[in-house]
Amino acid sequence: MEMLNKVKAWAGALAEVGVSIAALAIILEVLGLGNMPFMPDMSVVANVTAMLGSLGSEGIMGLIAVWVLWAIWNHK
Repeated sequence: MEMLNKVKAWAGALAEVGVSIAALAIILEVLGLGNMPFMPDMSVVANVTAMLGSLGSEGIMGLIAVWVLWAIWNHK
């Protein structure tokens, strides 16, 4: 059981780092600094916009998916 708790803590920390990097990339793109140097062919803002657009086009299922993801994230 202790091993599972360590893996859970490790995965949570990795997710937080990922969210922080994504937020930094969005801020830098919005400020006009272009794409991140370590992701030259990828626009984070375009990807987030496409993801939100696809969730919005799904109607109620998109809202349910967002709610489930939010609940999982806050459950920690």
